[in-house]
Amino acid sequence: MRPETASIRRRAVAALLLATIGSLVFASGAFADFLTPESGGSPNADQIDSLYKIVLYIAIVVFIVVEGALFYSLWRFRAKKGAVAAQIHGNTRLEISWTVGAALILVALAAVTFSKLSSIQDPPNSDPNGLQLAEGVLTASSDLPKPPNGRALVICVTGRQYIWRYTYGADCTRNGFGLVYSYEEMVVPANTTVVLDIQATDVIHSWWIPKLGGKFDAVPGYSNSTWFKAPKAGETYVGQCAELCGRNHADMTARVRVVTPAEYTAWLEQQRRDIAAADREVLQLREQLTRDGDLN
Repeated sequence: MRPETASIRRRAVAALLLATIGSLVFASGAFADFLTPESGGSPNADQIDSLYKIVLYIAIVVFIVVEGALFYSLWRFRAKKGAVAAQIHGNTRLEISWTVGAALILVALAAVTFSKLSSIQDPPNSDPNGLQLAEGVLTASSDLPKPPNGRALVICVTGRQYIWRYTYGADCTRNGFGLVYSYEEMVVPANTTVVLDIQATDVIHSWWIPKLGGKFDAVPGYSNSTWFKAPKAGETYVGQCAELCGRNHADMTARVRVVTPAEYTAWLEQQRRDIAAADREVLQLREQLTRDGDLN
């Protein structure tokens, strides 16, 4: 191969590589939530994102100041021919200044963090256009976070190898028998405070829908809890079990589909009818197998 041909080929490959990288970098949303948590699906997720950005921006400023001082010192006091470096044993004023400055930054970060904790941990009331049902009243359990008016839709999230089960209704924390349930996809009404009771039946799992808030472990024999309030019907939020729970861990995905309160009520009734019909079919099959002697 002639040198000219090889040079042209190298330039073509380099141009193609740059074009590919450019299309990825400047694509719409390429860096959306790249360095910060996902948000937009619930107020607590938005507050987590806001707090993270405050800490990140302060850290960037500190990094630039420290690294800038380091590089300036390396350049300004670099070794020079014939120059003799001054022997400095410390600067009390400077040392006190950066110690006090670092302490003030930590105090500011602590103040901002504690000011935002309540909006992350404590669920608000549902909006006036959210779901308004008696079943949404929280149980007397002191473990579940409560809105100011004590009314929220309670859903029990149960992790199993390798699927999520959702049981709908305040009594799910005590006895889920007879309640509506679904697998893999949770259906919730928009503008409604949803409180989750998170459990597991076998090994440790981790419930995480990034746009709806923080990550919470599902531990056998222990209940964890969180909440969210999705503002817009028609959205579907996707997550993944975030704890290595076995060989099929990667298949343990989760979805939350947001619908209008009217659509949620209709879905709940249809799900209740479908479960009742399936239970009747199983009962009839059991009776038939028992009569035929195939089941004792």
